[in-house]
Formats: sequence, C-alpha cells, structure tokens
Amino acid sequence: MTVHTFRPTLYYTVMGTAAPVLTIAPGDSVQTTTVDAHGYDAHRVQVTPPGNPMTGPFYIEGAEPGDTLVVHIEELVPNRTYGWSGLLLAPNVVDPEFVPHLPWPADGQRRLGAWHVDNAAGTATLVEPEVDGGLVVPLAPMLGCFGVAADEGQAISTATSGTHGGNMDYRGFGAGATIFFPVFAPGALFYLGDGHAVQGAGEIAGTGVEISCDVRFRVDLQKGRRINRPRGETATHILTAGNARPLDQALQHATTEMARWLQEEYGLHPIHAQTLLGQVVDYEVGNVFDPAYTMICKLDKRWLPQRSQ
Repeated sequence: MTVHTFRPTLYYTVMGTAAPVLTIAPGDSVQTTTVDAHGYDAHRVQVTPPGNPMTGPFYIEGAEPGDTLVVHIEELVPNRTYGWSGLLLAPNVVDPEFVPHLPWPADGQRRLGAWHVDNAAGTATLVEPEVDGGLVVPLAPMLGCFGVAADEGQAISTATSGTHGGNMDYRGFGAGATIFFPVFAPGALFYLGDGHAVQGAGEIAGTGVEISCDVRFRVDLQKGRRINRPRGETATHILTAGNARPLDQALQHATTEMARWLQEEYGLHPIHAQTLLGQVVDYEVGNVFDPAYTMICKLDKRWLPQRSQ
C-alpha cells in the first residue's frame, strides 16, 4: 500500500475516458488538492476555467466494467480562508409567485457572499454582505462532485450527476464516508472536486460555501460486484444515491438501489426488506438545483443483519 502525493495542473469539467493523471493500486491512498467551483486554488488564483473543475482522473489497477470501486474519504480540509456562496434561494425551490420577491441585485448580476473560513475554530463567518447579528455556521467540509468515468463512453458535464456519481452535492460525503461506484471503464477513472466548507441540504441557494481543499482518499476494488448506482456507508448508516429529474424519479432510483442491496447482499427476503424500509427508512435531499436532482436513501445500521457476502 502506497501513499501518493499528486499536485494537479490540468482539470476537467466533464467525467469521461480522459487520459489518467496517475495510476494507483487498490489499497493505495492519494494526497491531493482541489480547486473551487470557479477554478480558484488555495492562493485564490484562477488556474482553470469555471464549471466544477475536477482533479483526476485516477486509474485504478485491475478495475474493469462490472466491478465496484470503493472510495474512502480519509481527510478533507479547506486550504484557504476565503469562501464564497450564493446569496438568494434558487427560483425553483420557492413558489412561483414568490420569485419576484427574492433579493435580486439591481444590476441583474449574480451577487456572491464572501466568507471567512477558520479551520481551527471550525467555523465559517459571513463577512460580505454584513447581516444584523452576524452569521457564523459550523464547518462541515464535503465533496460536491466526484465519481468515475460514465457509462458507454459518455463525457458527462460536472454540472450534473448520474449512475457514475458526479455533481450530487450531498453534504454527507465528507471525511469518514465510504462511497461505492459502479465501474464502467477500464481503470474506473476516478475524479473529484467541488469542495464545500459547509452546505445545507438541497444546495437550495445554488452553492455551498465554495472553497478549495486538501484531500486524502483511499481506494479499494471489489471484483465482480455489480451495483447500479452510487452507494455509501458511514459509521452509522448505509445509503444509496438516486440522481435524476424530476425529484420523484431520483427517489425511485435511490429506493430501488437500497432494496436491491438489502435483498441481494444482506440476504433479506423481499417482504422483510421492503417492510423494513417502509417503517424505518430515512431520506435526505442532496440537491434540488442541478440539472439532475439527488435523493439519498438511508438506513441505520442497527437494522442490518450480518452481511451475507
């Protein structure tokens, strides 16, 4: 097992079968960096055009279509003190008659808020514009966009998401989380980026507190394990991600993937699995802003039997 240090100089705003920047083996870790959604690095220098630029892709030895890539987010830390965010709710998350009452800027340009991010204190403080009483929120760093090369040779924009992962904007994808991706291309071709210092559920203002990050991740490979959509695991829950629009289709995808997981890998009879979900399942909204919405289906691990695989 090797720990690689990788400093990116090239970034991608699509997730497809690009030339890999580094080849790593299952069990290896990578220490690297990401830029923010506008392409600014740790020094607030724009090093690449905007659009959720991704670091990668990383080629995982032995990964083939039909396998599952396992990504452990070991460390995720903002690497500068400046973050930025949207200042008004996305028009699609409020009633149509309320849209004219959103705080639109007079000049029609998109206004951004400026935040001071303090890792030591564990806080993000809104510094521009000033608001009465101030606004300080706790840090909860996460990756907004990450995943593997898409199916059928597609190159899919980092503005959206799908079965390959992508721009899911789920605030649970932070340090300590493990995420499982279906492999569609040789080497899997793993990308990551779009760091947020903190973000509310749904990304309803169109951004989190956007920031560049230092990241350490570790990969494993499960040969012959075929999954349909991204799955995840935390210390307390297992989860599945559905990425689609409209929102009910994203929920359907996430729920179906969870039912399959319980039935096929935990050995639950369909009646057991589906009755269990009916009474104890939990859902979270990843995002309702991007072209494809994200719904997360969660199940507390205390309801799980010993895994059959």
